[in-house]
Amino acid sequence: MRWTSIVAIFTLFWVLSAFLVLPFGVRTHHELGMDLIPGQVHSAPGNFSPRRIVLRATILAVVSFALYYANYTHHWITIDDLDVSHLLGLN
Repeated sequence: MRWTSIVAIFTLFWVLSAFLVLPFGVRTHHELGMDLIPGQVHSAPGNFSPRRIVLRATILAVVSFALYYANYTHHWITIDDLDVSHLLGLN
């Protein structure tokens, strides 16, 4: 696998991971007992931390990509394993 492919696939894993970890641990101002700023929506996060999101997304992306790359090199699951046409009677 070329290094450019590795970078592109890891980037896809990282973006997906970022969206997956984004809602975890976020609390509203009401849940934290903080006052709202006038004009602020009630569901706005009160403890948003981009560093925490980046760290969690990076860890999840590294683990996910490591599993993907191990499968790529060892061929644990191949495209033939994903062929369900025989289950549907299409052969």
